[in-house]
Amino acid sequence: MAGAARIPAGAAIQIRLTTEINTATAKVGDVFHALVIAPVVADGRVVMAPGATLSGRVKQVTAAVNPDDQALLALSFDEIRDSSGKKAPITAKISAKITALDNARETVDSDGRIQGIVASKTGSGRLDEGINKLSEKYPSFADLLGTVKQAVLKEPDGNIDYKPGAEMTIALTKPLDWTGAVRMPEVASIQPQDQLFTLVNGEPFRTTTEKDQRPSDITSLMFLGSREQLADAFQKAGWTPAAKLNDQSKLETFRAMAEMRGYQEAPVSVLLLDGRPPDLVFEKLNDTFAKRHHLRIWQRPGRFNGQEIWVCSATHDTGISFSEENRTFIHKIDSNIDTERAKVVSDLLLTGLVRGLSLVERSELPQNMFNATGDALKTDGSMAVIRF
Repeated sequence: MAGAARIPAGAAIQIRLTTEINTATAKVGDVFHALVIAPVVADGRVVMAPGATLSGRVKQVTAAVNPDDQALLALSFDEIRDSSGKKAPITAKISAKITALDNARETVDSDGRIQGIVASKTGSGRLDEGINKLSEKYPSFADLLGTVKQAVLKEPDGNIDYKPGAEMTIALTKPLDWTGAVRMPEVASIQPQDQLFTLVNGEPFRTTTEKDQRPSDITSLMFLGSREQLADAFQKAGWTPAAKLNDQSKLETFRAMAEMRGYQEAPVSVLLLDGRPPDLVFEKLNDTFAKRHHLRIWQRPGRFNGQEIWVCSATHDTGISFSEENRTFIHKIDSNIDTERAKVVSDLLLTGLVRGLSLVERSELPQNMFNATGDALKTDGSMAVIRF
């Protein structure tokens, strides 16, 4: 269904790049493309559905050639298009700027320009600086340390390198007159509702730590379908299976932290549900290990309407800090876990593989909860149920 709407300046639009942009090779005027990945809301109603495409150009670019250089990238958003109708595509001019980057090591200034990291200030870069100073007095020892360091760590790259799939938020700088589709994906509520309510409220709502069984994350999603359907849906939504937690993945995690880069298959800590580790773990990163969307999925006993039942806890890592209690580095999460629930639902709806969706209340869920590392958990208590 198409409708006319004036979307006001300042309205936020979540997008996903479909072309790569790298400041090491990009030139002013290069064209890029992106996809709208979440509903755009204005005046309390959806005025643009996910699936619209954007195009734009590189407006300003500075490469990081040397370790002390800071890369810079400015993008111009020019046109937005809806090709979902049976008639000719609907296009409109758009004026917008970037306001936020999802899971990125870079920052955005007030003008919407992306500012890169300085490679010499990463852990790897500072180690190079220390070895160089040491070489003034102990050149042989410094050479040995340099050889060891090169065998373990790569030279950090300060360039902004966003692969297809990198996500960000833009805000309109001028009103947008939009006549494209506003219909959301057609999915039915899951029936029978009374049996679904009983199922959801009979499932455990807290995970526990593996070592000492402390209460941790909250289960906030349920999936109805086969393992293959889940894996296919998350793959199409841009999520990656996490590696097992072992010596090799721990070393790669250390490298990613020292080099201040992403690690798409980074391991996650083990949490238990009814004493069992998760059956599936997926995550979505950009170019830093410090920030990521991630979730754990457990298969549950029985079936609902003939389909397998899976329960999921999902959180958004927003940074890393050192825990004095645990004597190790830990991720900090976004306390509003309902935002992550909505992220997972939006990503899966965009794949076109979802056939049913319901939001089920859980009145027995306690308030003022915290995870095992002390982060507050804020939620309306409901569980989103997705049927494939």
